Amino acid sequence: MRWHVRSTPPIISVLLAFAGLVGPTFQGVAEEKVTPEPIRNPTIEQSSPGSDCLKPEKASRPNILWITCEDMSPNLGCWGDRYATTPHIDRLANESVRYTNAFATAPVCSPTRSCLITGVYATTLGTQRLRSQFPIPRRISGFPAYLREAGYYTTNNVKTDYNTSNEPEIVRASWDACSGKAHWRNRGDGQPFFSVFNDMVTHQGPTSVFAYEEFQSKFQSKLAPDEIHDPATAPVPPYWPDTPITRRTVARYYDCITLMDKNVGRLLAEIDEAGLADETIVFFYSDHGAGLPRHKRLLLDSGMHVPLLIRFPQKYRHLAPAAAGETVDRLVSFVDFAPTVLSLLELPIPEYMQGEPFLGKAAGQPRRYVFGARDRVDEAYDLARSVRDKQYLYVRNYMPHLCYNQPEGFSDQSEVRREITRMAGLGKLNAAQLAYAGPTRPLEELYDTEKDPQQLDNLAGLPEYREVLERMRQAHGQWIEETRDLGFLSETDSRLRSEGATPYEMARQPEEYPQQRIVTAAGLVGRPDALGRQEALLGDADAAVRYWAAAGLRAQGNAAASAAPALRKALADPSAAVRIEAAGALVAIGDDEKALQTLATELQGKSADAAVHAARTLQLLGKRSRPLRRTIETVLRQAPQSEFPPDTRLYLRFSLEPLVQAFDQP
Repeated sequence: MRWHVRSTPPIISVLLAFAGLVGPTFQGVAEEKVTPEPIRNPTIEQSSPGSDCLKPEKASRPNILWITCEDMSPNLGCWGDRYATTPHIDRLANESVRYTNAFATAPVCSPTRSCLITGVYATTLGTQRLRSQFPIPRRISGFPAYLREAGYYTTNNVKTDYNTSNEPEIVRASWDACSGKAHWRNRGDGQPFFSVFNDMVTHQGPTSVFAYEEFQSKFQSKLAPDEIHDPATAPVPPYWPDTPITRRTVARYYDCITLMDKNVGRLLAEIDEAGLADETIVFFYSDHGAGLPRHKRLLLDSGMHVPLLIRFPQKYRHLAPAAAGETVDRLVSFVDFAPTVLSLLELPIPEYMQGEPFLGKAAGQPRRYVFGARDRVDEAYDLARSVRDKQYLYVRNYMPHLCYNQPEGFSDQSEVRREITRMAGLGKLNAAQLAYAGPTRPLEELYDTEKDPQQLDNLAGLPEYREVLERMRQAHGQWIEETRDLGFLSETDSRLRSEGATPYEMARQPEEYPQQRIVTAAGLVGRPDALGRQEALLGDADAAVRYWAAAGLRAQGNAAASAAPALRKALADPSAAVRIEAAGALVAIGDDEKALQTLATELQGKSADAAVHAARTLQLLGKRSRPLRRTIETVLRQAPQSEFPPDTRLYLRFSLEPLVQAFDQP
């Protein structure tokens, strides 16, 4: 194996901004993003060969068109889905190589986009948490910048969401045009192009979160009557209860896919009408799995497996791994996309990129595994990692005490999420459905994806799968170590340790990031026999070890009562993350007077990371937080005028508003 090594508007505003969009052709274009004039990347100029060396002969330079959609699993006719209505993509599949084992690196958008644009895992960069704003080294830029240096005209229409404070620099270096009007048509005469068109119609907003009436007026109304899917025949997955609401949601999701398919057809027609089809390699893929419960945000195939089609015109057929209309089962990860494009164009691949090119002269041997990471999404904290080979999927949950279906302010606006939660509360879910909606989850999950494509039967505890389990564990541990996975540091801790540098650089200093010790402490969470060891680790010299010790004691529930003295001492820990986790553990066992005051202090402090962490802790404690009601209401009232970033203010609201509502419920 080879591993080489905004201020963003609130999410609701972002989604409302594209609610009226039809797709990549943007009928009813949202406000155009103002992009600064392109600049050359000095790092690229210093580290790349001269321009004459970089530029292949014109005749050998294909255009490359990326058509991407959001939040969609392989629910397409060309993937054998009979409920799907996707004639344009099906036709594209007949002309393309279809990759059956393509996977995202995260089950949510921003971390995957961070990886796609850089060719580096988000967990290596420190950009793995949704809309975090950590910096990355300046020498790591967007890969389209290398294409620009080689003479390509590069465009992005329209989403960036690269999940780093360096986003403006990446945009300037990567794109000649980046807006709702960006298009390959504006290139110079004879200039090759690399163009990305991102379709938002299949995003979680239209498919499940927007009010059903809004979905009907802004999306479904654009379909012909015979294109609208009938809920009565909807294929309800076995991990959902079969109710009218779930059926309507499935049908709605497929309606959005059909509308997206029309938009893809228009883009392909533009290439044809311009006479460029014979000069253009076309990629089609989605950014992760469907924006539905038990899909998006989970490391199962429903959240990570994506469709990938690549069409090679006759002129470039020699670059294809199979004939048009054929399938390839090679494992492909998003981390491979950037080096693959550079390989196709015979451009140098920067040493920092971590993927394996799967096309072109630099194509490597097929990878044995693909890897995935789930971390904080909005206000919902989590840490899980996955390893997938062609047959088996392994998931390691480092916070197994947290429900897969834990509250999420944005997702909970979805009627299907509310339906699943309601039925779980009524005790009306079967075992397969409770695996998602139950109160906890396993430390480890192992699935035979060939026999169990929907991952319903966890094999991790069966002795006959011990050898497979050990192999996947080993691959998981090796990947964490060699890629310097930063997910094991809290955000407050990561910010302190990387001050004056970047998390990427800090992680390469063993004295700053003793990863093995920290991961070992994290691995104890959820183990009932680890209580004594976790109590001892509360006195460790490293704040991250202490954080995981406190988190582990919080996960122990009432059993942590014996560690109460150590937890009380930890309320004065130098690390805010340790103080918050210790306070949460104490409140959970009824030792709450000083612990609640600690949470109130962090909630009202100046650290955005700590405030969100404290708010989420209070939310999950539920009515035990009632003594802080006035403080919570004050924070909610003052949040819109606070100096925190817009996303922080939104996450505070997502955590605290439902909590206040819960106080009034019987």
